[in-house]
Amino acid sequence: MDINEIKHLLPHRYPFLLVDRVVELEKGHRILAYKNITCNEDVFNGHFPDSPIFPGVLIIEAMAQAAGVLGFATEGKTNDDDMLYLFAGVDGARFKRQVIPGDQLFLEAEIDSVKRNIWRFNCKATVAGELASSATIMCALKSKRL
Repeated sequence: MDINEIKHLLPHRYPFLLVDRVVELEKGHRILAYKNITCNEDVFNGHFPDSPIFPGVLIIEAMAQAAGVLGFATEGKTNDDDMLYLFAGVDGARFKRQVIPGDQLFLEAEIDSVKRNIWRFNCKATVAGELASSATIMCALKSKRL
């Protein structure tokens, strides 16, 4: 799945779209996607200019966006269907490796459960096969209308 297909599913746009490509997608089960980390990321102007490290909160967000792609694809929904996956929670977040410019951050999410429009995903982010982060992420499928 290329960036245009991802944008068809997710409402996020530059500079906050954090999934560059989907490599594998098993609807109803799992996704493998990636984000290329480049020195041109705006975040590196302040985090940290002399030692650029991709922020952990953005790694969590990237995993959540990959999970959102999986959820939308599983439901057969698109960005045009008046629905959003909203962050509902994160449990057990761990950071094991720094992510720096030049890294390709692989994002994996598996559906753990779905109950009353609350989706629970087991997620991990890796670089070169090495665990960078893991977390359980919950998302709520809601209408865009308030």
